[in-house]
Amino acid sequence: MNGAGPRVRDDMTVEVALSLMTGARVEYLLLCDGDDQCTGSITRAELAVHRGSSRYTDRLRLRDVLTLSR
Repeated sequence: MNGAGPRVRDDMTVEVALSLMTGARVEYLLLCDGDDQCTGSITRAELAVHRGSSRYTDRLRLRDVLTLSR
């Protein structure tokens, strides 16, 4: 996957990702694995759904959100 936009590691927490999105004024982030290969993207709206879930904790990582979404 190639694309323009902020690239972050998939082990970032949802809280940090939302903060970064707010600071960068973007609606999505490109996710990269440990080898810096782009593996997907996540939007602010997707994160908001998980943040509002009863299963949410402040330790939830972006890769976990992708797993829960599938």
